[in-house]
Amino acid sequence: MSYDINLCDPVTHDVLELDDPHDMRGGTYAMGGTTLCTLNVTYNYGAIFRRELGEKGIRTIYGMTGAESIPVLESAASRLADDATGNYWDATEGNAKRALLQLAALAKLRPDGVWDGD
Repeated sequence: MSYDINLCDPVTHDVLELDDPHDMRGGTYAMGGTTLCTLNVTYNYGAIFRRELGEKGIRTIYGMTGAESIPVLESAASRLADDATGNYWDATEGNAKRALLQLAALAKLRPDGVWDGD
């Protein structure tokens, strides 16, 4: 199970696209990259997200603009350890941190978008 987290157009609610593809990888990803502002994140990090972002966990950013979410995501990431592993599915702080920083990177690319997901 996982979260499909998207930056969407605030009017049409379509997933926003970038001019150039990105190769950010989550639980699923597009070989060769994608221009879509989306990241799939495993539920395995859910407890870490709830601890750092509050009761709603990663869903805390849903409805925020990319710009509004950047300090939230970066602040949560800054409190996490750097213990990322080679196994994406491991529920380590470092693996969760990587996901938060990838979401922040997408937000910086499209600060006008609004987060939605699940």
